[in-house]
Amino acid sequence: MNIVNKLTIRHLRKNKRRTLVTIIGVIISVAMLTAVATIGVSFMDLMKRQTIADEGEWHVLYKDVDIDQVHTIKKDENTQKVVLSKDLGYALLKGSKNENKPYLFIKEYNRYGFEQFPIELSSGRLPKTENEIVISDEIINNAKVDYRIGDIITLDVGKRTANDPEIRGPMDQTFSLMTNEKGEINEELKDTSTKEFTIVGTIKRPTWEPPWSPGYTVISYLDEGLLGKDNLVNATVVVNKIKTSLFDHAEKLAEKNQIENVEFNYNLLRYYGVIKSEGMRTTLYSLSAIIMVIIIIGSVSLIYNAFAISVSERSRHLGMLSSVGATKKQKQNSVFFEGFIIGLISIPIGIIAGLAGMGITFLFINSIIQGAMGVSEKLEVTVTPGSILVAVLVSIITIFISTFIPAIRASRISAIDAIRQSTDVKLTRKAVKTSKFVRRVFGIEAEIGLKNLKRNKRRYQATVFSLVISIMLFLSVAYFTANLKKSLSLSQDGQSFDIMMELGHEGDDQLANTILSMDEVTKSNLMSQVHGLTSRVEKDATADVLRTFEDFNSQLIDGKYPYYINLYVLDDKSLEVYAKEVGADYNELQTGLKAIVIDTIKYEDGDAGKYVETKAIHTKVGENIDLYSNDMETDEQTYLNKVTVAALTNQLPMGAYPGGPGGLDIVVSQSTLKQLGIDGEFSVMLYLNSNDPLKTQEKIEEMEEVKHYIRNVYQSRQQEEQMVMIMSVFTYGFIVLITAISIANILNTISTSISLRKREFAMLKSVGMTPKGFNKMINYESIFYGIKALIYGLPLSVICMLLIYKALANSFSYSFSLPWLSIVYVIVAVFLIVGTSMLYSSSKVKKENIIDALKQESI
Repeated sequence: MNIVNKLTIRHLRKNKRRTLVTIIGVIISVAMLTAVATIGVSFMDLMKRQTIADEGEWHVLYKDVDIDQVHTIKKDENTQKVVLSKDLGYALLKGSKNENKPYLFIKEYNRYGFEQFPIELSSGRLPKTENEIVISDEIINNAKVDYRIGDIITLDVGKRTANDPEIRGPMDQTFSLMTNEKGEINEELKDTSTKEFTIVGTIKRPTWEPPWSPGYTVISYLDEGLLGKDNLVNATVVVNKIKTSLFDHAEKLAEKNQIENVEFNYNLLRYYGVIKSEGMRTTLYSLSAIIMVIIIIGSVSLIYNAFAISVSERSRHLGMLSSVGATKKQKQNSVFFEGFIIGLISIPIGIIAGLAGMGITFLFINSIIQGAMGVSEKLEVTVTPGSILVAVLVSIITIFISTFIPAIRASRISAIDAIRQSTDVKLTRKAVKTSKFVRRVFGIEAEIGLKNLKRNKRRYQATVFSLVISIMLFLSVAYFTANLKKSLSLSQDGQSFDIMMELGHEGDDQLANTILSMDEVTKSNLMSQVHGLTSRVEKDATADVLRTFEDFNSQLIDGKYPYYINLYVLDDKSLEVYAKEVGADYNELQTGLKAIVIDTIKYEDGDAGKYVETKAIHTKVGENIDLYSNDMETDEQTYLNKVTVAALTNQLPMGAYPGGPGGLDIVVSQSTLKQLGIDGEFSVMLYLNSNDPLKTQEKIEEMEEVKHYIRNVYQSRQQEEQMVMIMSVFTYGFIVLITAISIANILNTISTSISLRKREFAMLKSVGMTPKGFNKMINYESIFYGIKALIYGLPLSVICMLLIYKALANSFSYSFSLPWLSIVYVIVAVFLIVGTSMLYSSSKVKKENIIDALKQESI
């Protein structure tokens, strides 16, 4: 080790406090990088495991393949496992207590199916031959027949076919039971064949069985050896290497072997980072790059400030090295060597601290995730070589960048300037000139504070830079997380209820009141929907997206564009609740032809490959909308009346689905419906949210008078809510982390800066500055720091937000809006944190003896 490096180590040891502050700064930065990488990898791992637990582990599905095609799929180089399955069909369940589930649904799997899909055995064993079955526990609970293990049952298995000619072909589990207007079953089983099965076990209700399906799941064994040339099965594949090329590979394999239908498990593949949509892939990569750059900038600022202050303090030491013959390169290498030593100590500690911090955080988060969302899997600290390597490499690059500028500065310090410290302190009149306005308005203390900042320009710039970076970090991440949740909500189905029930029969009012009085029901909505209504909207008031359509002008009638209208009619109680939610006047909606207009639509644009949120119509409160009744047979339109816009909102009532471009959703009261003169029988739908949807459904079905269609979407909705909740935990955790780092950055920079100004403060006290004047000076300095930081920080943050918005625009389309609440938080927080930091740091300086502080040359 050369003499300069030895002196550097000795200097680090001698100045323990400064060295410790620098090391802590680097540890915080490395811990942040490690934590961010760990959060991302761990949440992706959780979602992978949860998706597998809910839906099974598979990647590609080839539908309706014969035995030769199965052999080809098995021989494919990217095939690891092949699950063969077949929907055998439906059979009537004798004595079903649930009128909406009158069937048994028999599905066959080969042995890999029992391994790859979530089939949880309750009792007995799994089937080993084609004549053996396991039945769902739900069948035992909901059938009047007492089924037991060992029973032999005979079933007439066939295909469900609707009596409605508009619905062609057989129906699967995704089709609920078909009924007519009287509530009678409007379908039948065709092409039936008699089969005999032995019950060998029971299973829990499969998570992949839709809640509205008309058949209880029964699973049998698919014997591959008995398959003939004409027997078609589904081949579900687990691939060897999960990468983006699997989409093209599978499609080429299907095309080469005349396989017509190939599907992919997008729900699982996206958590591997494998996305087919080019726009979504571009969005993912762009966002990752932007967030990584933001994190690196934050890390660089944190470490740079530590090294910049370190070099500023060491300037006299470097000057003495120069005076005894040290070259520019040796002084430069001295700073790099200091960075190397500090990195050697800090990086391992930072990685351990980041992982430990995430581990402790996950312990607390797991109880929230599993308790609030019903997630079966736990969030685990997932450490991959890639994530650790990225954290280490980014930390090394960050330390190098952070030390590079201070190293260049150190190499240029001359012996005389360094000893006199004339490079850090500017004493020219021009350099410290201040406006007379400052002194007149704020007093002499403010002028002295401003002059102090200007004479220590580099230290002042380092503090402002730290504040600017902190502002950018917080606002960019806050905007990113808010828009990530918004994007997620756009991509979801948007079901806002757990249970849907059709009413409209005699005595249903009393039934509805009984249901609403249940303890489990948390929210409800009683609503009718009127179809067959249209309107004509002025060209300039139409949705922007409509004007891009090629046939837009040809559709205009007297300068107006035809809109279809979804008219939702709420009962008085539901309307009062909804009006309060959207900020409308309930009493106004009950008088005259007044309506709430949903002026925002959300839809998926298949052609553009985007999820879009846009204005459905450009209108204002008080304007009128004409309504026409459209005769479906003659296509003639009859003018009804006009409704006045009482309120505009983007929030649909519970149970309503948004229309697409050219459609408008309008909510009215029952009295308004009568005034419009719309006659006819409208089905009334009762929508419920419950804290125990399955129990609520059971209680409803146990009522003897219930002969209605009931649909429980709780489980499918739960998956959406799990995604939103987990994303919320992830994003808010990210914000908390960034906020903590930003505060640490500011505290570290300001406290170190104040500590280095002991002699300066002692001099001011020695010439007569009172404690009150000293406090005023510190307060004004805090204000100057805050104002300067906001002047630079806010515009730069807006630029970052625009970049994030542009990245999301590849897959999601909605208007750009600034997070004003977050901006207000930042403005308040900047002055609060800066003021607190400066007062805390200066309080320590006040205790210093004036004579000792004036004599002190280093800390």
